[in-house]
Amino acid sequence: MSTVNWPPSAPASALRARARLYSEVRRFFEERSVLEVATPLLGSGPAPDPFIENLEVRTVIAGDERTLFLQTSPELAMKRLIAGGSGSIYQICKAFRAGEVSRQHNPEFTMLEWYRVGWDHHELMSEVADLVRRLCDAFGHRLAARRTVTYRELFLEHLAVDPLTSPLSQLEELLPASRRSPSFDRDDVLGLLLSDEIEPALDRETLWFVHDFPASQAALAKITTDGSAKVAERFEDFFGGLELANGYHELTDVTEQRRRLEDGERRRRVAGLPRRPMDERFLAALDAGLPECAGVALGLDRLLMVLLDEQQLDAVLSFPIDRA
Repeated sequence: MSTVNWPPSAPASALRARARLYSEVRRFFEERSVLEVATPLLGSGPAPDPFIENLEVRTVIAGDERTLFLQTSPELAMKRLIAGGSGSIYQICKAFRAGEVSRQHNPEFTMLEWYRVGWDHHELMSEVADLVRRLCDAFGHRLAARRTVTYRELFLEHLAVDPLTSPLSQLEELLPASRRSPSFDRDDVLGLLLSDEIEPALDRETLWFVHDFPASQAALAKITTDGSAKVAERFEDFFGGLELANGYHELTDVTEQRRRLEDGERRRRVAGLPRRPMDERFLAALDAGLPECAGVALGLDRLLMVLLDEQQLDAVLSFPIDRA
């Protein structure tokens, strides 16, 4: 008898639940006249975040050796569609990220990403809430409340520090000694405080929206001010003990976007990471004119975990990476 671990990790009931989830999502957007699209999984541009690592594919196409990147998100390609006049769009697709494997992470995962033309991130948060509530109703999962707070309010409430103005030394003292490192910058420390100290304390039956992150974490989002501090017009969504979604009021200024991408490459070099090309097609689309819009990426595997009250991704994946 073979000792190869060939069976799927998810039971047939989870496979049926996934099919139902996709159907419910498509019905939601069809009712709202949002167009479903498809973009390539392979592209010539890497992830715009300097510290998200792509899976690379080295191949020969038409006699030319090339390095292509499996997408970490369909974001850049979808914005090119919007710049080309698509209007509001969504897609359900695979995404890939090199890195850790855990009960909440798999290098290949399923993402729902959508963009609303003419909206800001506050309007988009409301639509995310509408979608999650509808799916909870469809699957009989309890959603007790929705709460929207700023990043600053969340830190003040849980840790009694202002993440935008408190000295780095004060923030570092809130971390256990084992989690500190002299190589950490301010965003590293804030990220650990959010994931290790705050997220576990959030009520699991409440749908949390945290918005107005530090401006240094803007990535592809617009920047505004909160009192004397600059903040990014972006949000994250937490539910069932998991981070589910990340959304932006999208940056449309090509000069500022190029500056951020170049700064990200400088930070990679300082960290000793290999140089990567910039996605010039995306920048050309911004230069041609990206309409005002807001976009969000939502992890469907994690959402299915929550809806089915599962504790590990393997329970909702047909074949996780160790069985792929």
